[in-house]
This record gives sequence, C-alpha cells and structure tokens, in this order.
Amino acid sequence: MFLPSAMLLCRLLFCLSLASLGVLAKKEETKVMNRTIERTVQLRTHSIFPPYIDQDLQNRWWDFGADTIINTNKHIRLTRARPSEMGWLWSRLPLTAANFVLEVEFKITGETGHLFGDGLAIWITKGRAEPGPVFGNIDEFEGLGIFLDTYANSRHSYAFPRVVAMLGDGKTKYDQEHDGDANAIGACSANFRRTNVATKLKITYIREQYLDVKIQHKAWDEWSDCFTLTGISLPSAPFVGFSALTGAVHDNHDIISVSTYSAILSPENAPRDKLRPSFFGSRNPTSSGSGSWLGFSFKIFLLAGLVAGAWYGYQMYLKKQRYGGFGGGMGLGGGSGTGGFMNGLGGMGNSVGRNAGLGGPYYDSKRF
Repeated sequence: MFLPSAMLLCRLLFCLSLASLGVLAKKEETKVMNRTIERTVQLRTHSIFPPYIDQDLQNRWWDFGADTIINTNKHIRLTRARPSEMGWLWSRLPLTAANFVLEVEFKITGETGHLFGDGLAIWITKGRAEPGPVFGNIDEFEGLGIFLDTYANSRHSYAFPRVVAMLGDGKTKYDQEHDGDANAIGACSANFRRTNVATKLKITYIREQYLDVKIQHKAWDEWSDCFTLTGISLPSAPFVGFSALTGAVHDNHDIISVSTYSAILSPENAPRDKLRPSFFGSRNPTSSGSGSWLGFSFKIFLLAGLVAGAWYGYQMYLKKQRYGGFGGGMGLGGGSGTGGFMNGLGGMGNSVGRNAGLGGPYYDSKRF
C-alpha cells in the first residue's frame, strides 16, 4: 500500500514521461499533404561525404569531370573563381526510390563586389554527365533542374541570388536570356552566397503527387520554405547530378555533402495527427541520436521515480506500524520479545513485498 504523497509523486512522473514521449514523436514525423513520412532510409549509392574518393582516386557511386577538383578534407569544387570554367558530379546509378528526400550542402564564394556568377544546378534527370550551356549541363534536358542562380542576365522585379526550378520535357530550351522566367515552375529569392552558416537545399519528392524545396541559409537548422508543387511527375529511375559554370564573372562552386533518403509513408487510411510511437519507444528507427538519448533518459527517470516512490511508501508504512499499532506491544529488551518482533517484521515485509511487486515472493528490506 502506498501513501498519498508517494502515489502523487508516481502519477506526476508518469505524466511527465508521457508528455516527453509526445514531444519526441512530433519531431520525428514529417507531414506530407495528408500523409506522414514515418521514417527514412539513407541510400548510400546516392550520398557522398568527405573524403569523397578512395585510394584509387575514384568513387564507387559517383563520377566527376571537366574542371572539378576534389579536396578530400573540404569539398568537391565544381569550378574555381576563374573565368570560363565548368565542372560536374553525377551519380553512376539511377535513383529507383519512388519517394525520396535529397539534402545537399553547398557553398558559393568568391570575391566581394557586385559581379559574380553564374551559379550551380541540381539535376534529377533521365540523362547524365552531358556537358552543355545550362549551368554546365545540356539544354533540352528531360527531368528536373533546380538552378541556384547568382547572376541576373536581365532586369527583374525580384532579387538575386535566386532558386529556380524547371521541369524539362527533352524538347524545351532553357530561357537563358531571362534567367528561366519562361520555364520556371517554382522559385524563391534567397541570399545563399557568402553566408556565415552552412547553406543547404532539401528536396522532398512523392511520386506524381508532391515536390517541396526548402533552403537553409539564415541560421543553423532554420529551414525556409522556397516552393511546393503538387501533381508533379519526374522521370522514373532518374540520375542525380550537380554542375556549375562560370563566364566573364565567376565564383567558387562547392558541393560539401549529399544525403539521399528513401521516404516511407504512412498508410493512406491512417488517422491524421495520431501519436504513432508506443509508450516505451518510437517506431521510427531513424530517429536522431539526441532524440533517442532523451527518450531513454526519461524512461530511466520514470523507473527511478517509481522505485523511489515504492521505497518511500514502504518506509512510511513500516514507521506507522512500528509506532502506532501492534509493534508497540512487543518488547524490545528481552530475547524472546526481540525474536517475536523480528519474526513479525519479516512476515510483514514479505506480505508488503508481494503486494507492492518489489522482490517477488520474498522481500528483504536490508538488501533493498
């Protein structure tokens, strides 16, 4: 039997644990239209990190060429801040995931001033590694091109640098003269050049339903919405690539890392905004290390609170029985009286241990 104070403490700890698990679950899930990305699985074939190359100066999953230079400690530099350079980086295998998340960390730097360019492009297209005039890739491409444009070829009502997306059909030319105005299916202005934080672009695609682009350029872990499209369809099994081009104006265009994930969605008939993780852990196996550690810490805290509450309640129960009931009539000075008291106490401890679930059929307060 627990005293009211001990029961109140246990209930409080229980509620705190439920609240903490709820917060973790919200952080782990990502809403996509009326469904949820429950978990993601990283695709090693379409991800690249330092040192980028193996001992043979190659990469098993990626090709690079033209003026591209690899610094194994820092970046893949598609172009240097020199005129008339062009470089590219392409996956060797097509991306077969129906739904995916592509996160690219990049860096564009150069001399200070008002003239710099031209920018770099992210490609999710049917073809691969075909150099050309559109940010270092061919024109009339088939698939998605997202251009991180830093140089304005004409006057516009919006600011540069700018993120512009184009869905090519293999026949339409890129509107180079007007910086893609005639082709743009989504765009936003963002000052991603020469920033004080890591610049990243995140592309989330759900086959034939949804395309979302976010950018990080203002602060760490602060994602800004760029644009969202619905009813969009990309080529099946496209290649992933990156390219950059300089002309009379120039910049360093660097790829720092690429992380690609296959996205696993919740069932279509699943209730929205439902707390899916179980009480003692999330079902999401790809949750962050910090979230997992926080959840584990709360579980330990809850268990310790329950044990402490049980111990406190038991001690108070012993004290009440010793001074307020049958324990007062037992002699503590004589041998027989002491033995009777200890036998009675042992029996009482055994009974309370069974009732409280502490120690099974036999409970010894000294060992506890």
